Amino acid sequence: MTSPSLFIAPTRFDDAEAALAQVRLIYDTSIAHLRDSLQRFVAGDALGEHVRACYPFVRVQTSTVARADSRLAYGFVSGPGVYETTLTRPDLFADYYREQFALLLRNHGVSLEVGTSAQPIPVHFSFAEHDHLEGSMPPERRLLLRDLFDLPDLSAMDDGIANGTHEPRAGEAQPLALFTAPRVDYSLHRLRHYTGSAPEHFQNFVLFTNYQFYIDEFVKLGHALMGSEGGEYSAFVEPGNVVTRRAGLAPQAGDEFGRAPPRLPQMPAYHLVRPDRAGITMVNIGVGPANAKTITDHIAVLRPHAWLMLGHCAGLRNSQHLGDYVLAHGYVREDHVLDEDLPLWVPIPPLAEVQTAIEQAVAEITQLRGYELKKIMRTGTVASTDNRNWELLPFHHKESTPERRFSQSRAVALDMESATIAANGFRFRVPYGTLLCVSDKPLHGEIKLPGMADHFYRERVDQHLRIGMRAIELLRQERTDRLHSRKLRSFAEVAFQ
Repeated sequence: MTSPSLFIAPTRFDDAEAALAQVRLIYDTSIAHLRDSLQRFVAGDALGEHVRACYPFVRVQTSTVARADSRLAYGFVSGPGVYETTLTRPDLFADYYREQFALLLRNHGVSLEVGTSAQPIPVHFSFAEHDHLEGSMPPERRLLLRDLFDLPDLSAMDDGIANGTHEPRAGEAQPLALFTAPRVDYSLHRLRHYTGSAPEHFQNFVLFTNYQFYIDEFVKLGHALMGSEGGEYSAFVEPGNVVTRRAGLAPQAGDEFGRAPPRLPQMPAYHLVRPDRAGITMVNIGVGPANAKTITDHIAVLRPHAWLMLGHCAGLRNSQHLGDYVLAHGYVREDHVLDEDLPLWVPIPPLAEVQTAIEQAVAEITQLRGYELKKIMRTGTVASTDNRNWELLPFHHKESTPERRFSQSRAVALDMESATIAANGFRFRVPYGTLLCVSDKPLHGEIKLPGMADHFYRERVDQHLRIGMRAIELLRQERTDRLHSRKLRSFAEVAFQ
């Protein structure tokens, strides 16, 4: 026997706001049913039957290939048929869902259907932000939880849609979004774990770095901005959801729950918050492509407008100097972590809007133009490796050596994260870019030494960070539909941005 939540049959809507209200009703009803049953279970009640609640879904059906505007990058389905997706967290994604619904209504002139899906909500995804119920139950009670509630099902949350490998079964609708509701919920919970931040604090523009020095400067700047009244940013949020409101702004509900963690999470995130979510999130991903893939896998479900990599790299050309910048326009992917998801023969193209914004930001912050700018910034290919000690590999008497491959690829810089972040941006249709700073030249005898490295990092980080933030300001001025370029869309692309 199963105790289901209230089933709400599919209803047609010609208004985005009304469709969103129905999504809220279904989701809130389902979550309330799960939480009430779970609280009774934790209190010791014998529920007697399996408890189930399901996600809301949205569906669109069209019988024509015609759409409003061939210049669109998203907001339309690829051809005649039925398309649908499950939805979650309408409190978090309200603005996003409203926009996607409105675009479908406008571009196809057909109604949307919203109803209760057959996809169960795993009980873990119903927990409120500060619920830790499992820890209060004895082991035998936790084991019984598996019999009475639905648990996460990995078969319902893979990345086949994003990877272009998803093939609907006969009679099954085509996907309407890159991520199903369970996949989104899974990543929202992983973000809390890895970054120490609630998903609500993440902004639509993200900076990644591989050094704590950048975070130190970002924190210093964040607190300075909060110390004065006025300005575009309303809050600064640190790991543990510690919120500092701008001077003159009152605390908001939930601020009191913020607590600095006893130790930083694996990839701590910091947020300069704007009321329209167009602020800046900065994440210290640490070193290595595995971290870079992990964090971008999860941030992608938030559908950010762009992410940029700011970090240090090895300069591969003798003409480069320590402190020079490298603007990536191509990538050599020797990171291996995405080989199963994105074949190596797939090119990762530079995105004109992002490239232009970064170059303009470098020019503005350094006050250099034209030929003078070329003295400190080189545009070229960046190679990313998963071998931190690549320098120790044999350099002679082998058919392929790192030095030979880097030379053949025309690479000008090497790091461990940039190609992964760019490739995952391409895979998940998130605009991406890379600006690195040369911190050593191992092929030319200039290696990192502790004293020199520390002095160099402190000297260059402030300027590099200001360039990244200025680039985001420039990207923010772009129209969203222009920033989310058509070159990131596949043949049979999903409608949701």
